[in-house]
Amino acid sequence: MAALCFTFLLRHMTPEKFYVEACDDGADDVLTIDRVSTEVTLAVKKDVPPSAVTRPIFGILGTIHLVAGNYLIVITKKTKVGEFFNHVIWKATDFDVLSYKKTMLHLTDIQLQDNKTFLAMLNHVLNVDGFYFSTTYDLTHTLQRLSNTSPEFQEMSLLERADQRFVWNGHLLRELSAQPEVHRFALPVLHGFITMHSCSINGKYFDWILISRRSCFRAGVRYYVRGIDSEGHAANFVETEQIVHYNGSKASFVQTRGSIPVFWSQRPNLKYKPLPQISKVANHMDGFQRHFDSQVIIYGKQVIINLINQKGSEKPLEQTFATMVSSLGSGMMRYIAFDFHKECKNMRWDRLSILLDQVAEMQDELSYFLVDSAGQVVANQEGVFRSNCMDCLDRTNVIQSLLARRSLQAQLQRLGVLHVGQKLEEQDEFEKIYKNAWADNANACAKQYAGTGALKTDFTRTGKRTHLGLIMDGWNSMIRYYKNNFSDGFRQDSIDLFLGNYSVDELESHSPLSVPRDWKFLALPIIMVVAFSMCIICLLMAGDTWTETLAYVLFWGVASIGTFFIILYNGKDFVDAPRLVQKEKID
Repeated sequence: MAALCFTFLLRHMTPEKFYVEACDDGADDVLTIDRVSTEVTLAVKKDVPPSAVTRPIFGILGTIHLVAGNYLIVITKKTKVGEFFNHVIWKATDFDVLSYKKTMLHLTDIQLQDNKTFLAMLNHVLNVDGFYFSTTYDLTHTLQRLSNTSPEFQEMSLLERADQRFVWNGHLLRELSAQPEVHRFALPVLHGFITMHSCSINGKYFDWILISRRSCFRAGVRYYVRGIDSEGHAANFVETEQIVHYNGSKASFVQTRGSIPVFWSQRPNLKYKPLPQISKVANHMDGFQRHFDSQVIIYGKQVIINLINQKGSEKPLEQTFATMVSSLGSGMMRYIAFDFHKECKNMRWDRLSILLDQVAEMQDELSYFLVDSAGQVVANQEGVFRSNCMDCLDRTNVIQSLLARRSLQAQLQRLGVLHVGQKLEEQDEFEKIYKNAWADNANACAKQYAGTGALKTDFTRTGKRTHLGLIMDGWNSMIRYYKNNFSDGFRQDSIDLFLGNYSVDELESHSPLSVPRDWKFLALPIIMVVAFSMCIICLLMAGDTWTETLAYVLFWGVASIGTFFIILYNGKDFVDAPRLVQKEKID
């Protein structure tokens, strides 16, 4: 049996040590962390001093080194997501970041400020919704991968056996992972989205689960992290698994999404859509092949659905992607370009059926994973759809939800839940659950990457494109624009710090945080806010000629000043760029 993580924990704290006590039945283990030497050892319950300050916790996220020294991060609140296969799945909702140091008197004023900023970055990541865990189930692997494992694999701890692509606290757990005897205290945490629903069709009850696993390799925010890195890791890579559990039988359908796997960038420069830049010097084929070699090993055949525009600024990316697939000449890859915006213009979203019909035979060939109530594998999924748009968010999620529904239709018919000839679209109660769950999945992935909820979720929730949906998309687009230009540098730095892409060295003579922000950086956001406020005032006061005129004058005056600044200075001077990690340059 696998060495599972402890479920019930108490954190005891003294000036000298942290003690984490396992309170599961029969457990006597206590993880001890020396706050001075940072040494991690195992003790027993009788070693905990009675004077220690005690508080219940629900897991150790790990440790991190900042300017002031080491910090211990623990989960202090959790909410139950649901259960499947007799395993409870939790969402971590609150955390404590505990300093090893009892005082900050050893720091200079500059170091204190830097440490405060690093703590703010850490807390920013922890406050992004979407951290999930289970102390008894391996959330990082699909059902199919788990079914094809050795007895040795099943004896491993959850940390050892986890897919490292999806362990978001892997860097934070590095000290605990080096000591196998403490692995039951080391809790792998997933970042993404999980929802579970008990459903009924034709009086037959089944569990329906949706899991999106966000990769921690080449993780970051929209615009600052695009394309692939030298290892072939794609930006915003997400593995999404749809699971059905009925009468002991389990079915699964897996899809992936990820940035166009060549070397390209799209750095913010105050334009609504910065021009994508494809590297002229990078070895695209090397990175491209690394990416798909790993994808084929993990998932099998790849049906690539590229949803970007086939004209305008996105056209060179589509052409490059198609050329790379053709040049690689792999029989394991199929490439389909579908210009989503062109095909669905004028709100003709019914035309998505063109794509579904085009890939129907391929989807049947890929199949899905199915294991019967006796534990026998009845069918294996032979490959995945790898979908992408520019951000791998809005258009991508719409298509993934439609492909997943088609697979679910086949699974439920095979399991006997749906009668022959019945359509999922006709099951109103389940359709509502299904559409809302996929829209929630879109929002979660979008908030984690772009900073706002997803676009086009009105279609995902209702099956129709609405004028209200267009208005909400406009609002979210405006918020994205602001965040992408004026706050994403901080967000990117936060992720790099959390994942260990940047390590703090308190002995470093020059802190990257000491780079001053130019006054121009603060000027434009203020101008934009004032201009937008004046516009709202103008609308609210419509009908009063004098005030309306005054509002127009104020609005256009402020807008003109903003335009003057943009013309006078390079737009990128206003942008909040990352400071901790120098991203690769695209020539």
